[in-house]
Amino acid sequence: MKTIYSPEAKRLSSWLREQREAKGLTMRQAGELIQKPHSFIGKIEVGQRRLDVVEFVWYCECLGFDPVEGLVSLRKKHY
Repeated sequence: MKTIYSPEAKRLSSWLREQREAKGLTMRQAGELIQKPHSFIGKIEVGQRRLDVVEFVWYCECLGFDPVEGLVSLRKKHY
């Protein structure tokens, strides 16, 4: 199974979207902050693109999210 389709990957994508929305950022605003097109944000949030660990930390830091909190969200079981 490819990890991009794993339940954990889906939880992480959802977590990233929730964090962005909680900050009141649109995808376009988030893209501006990380100097990427808004489509980059969208692909991550719908699970079409993965972030490696370094990208994940960078992404979180640029948008003011705690990357550790995101990793903890992977451990939670959602039924």
